[in-house]
Amino acid sequence: MENKKILVTGANGFLGQGIVTELINRKFDVIATDFTDDKIDKRAKIMCGNIFELDDPFTYFDQPDILLHLAWRDGFVHNSLNHINDLPNHFLFTKKMIDSGCKHIAVLGSMHEVGFFEGSVNENTPTNPQSLYGISKNALRQAVELECKNNKVIYQWLRGFYIVSNNTSGCSIFSKIAQAVLKGEKEFPFTLGLNQFDFLDYDLFAQQVSDTVSQDKINGIINICSGRPEKLSDRVERFIKDNHYDIKLQYGKFPDRPYDSKAIWGDNKKINEIQRNLNHVE
Repeated sequence: MENKKILVTGANGFLGQGIVTELINRKFDVIATDFTDDKIDKRAKIMCGNIFELDDPFTYFDQPDILLHLAWRDGFVHNSLNHINDLPNHFLFTKKMIDSGCKHIAVLGSMHEVGFFEGSVNENTPTNPQSLYGISKNALRQAVELECKNNKVIYQWLRGFYIVSNNTSGCSIFSKIAQAVLKGEKEFPFTLGLNQFDFLDYDLFAQQVSDTVSQDKINGIINICSGRPEKLSDRVERFIKDNHYDIKLQYGKFPDRPYDSKAIWGDNKKINEIQRNLNHVE
């Protein structure tokens, strides 16, 4: 895949920043697009604007070999109406790319598509999303899969789980703790932290996404994950310790979200196979 041309949407976002850099380091020819570009690796070809306003995005972005569609707003506001409002635009954008000739479509999904489920999630796990975010991602997944199948296009749905980073520009609990420390706060309101989730460090997340789009033999739904559950309180306490933060969790200040699973994690067989094939893992 070296020197392949890849279009990355949402390139200035929390995830896009690291993924663009990882792809460039792998010698991809990266075209990066977003509304702004202050956090995009300047080695990329940067084209700012609204992708949904383009009649022929495939030609506009110089006919990329691969589309990696990361763009999504309000990802951490799970019941924002923007998820539903934007859904047709996401689908029409990917359809335009396919209709004009893009042969490899990769889209970032979310474990929130699955809804309330306990155990290991694989590509055959039934989905029953419990938020507008999950519902919209799940609908886009089904629509893009059908469109790719009908046009004999490579289809990869990158189902992301929980990302750990001390980047203060994010909206995860880890970023919020980093933001609180920056403000000099000594306590952080928290749930009981009993739920178990699949956590993956930011750099490994960017690597797994890049691994997936670096090949076209293993496709469909691919979990971007660690493959094991860890109690939220344990992971957050370890995050605080690893970053030498002087802050304490205030347990029980917030209730758990009713739609959060008690224990959910990704089956990592497919990403492990991809990495073995790329000689990352023995």
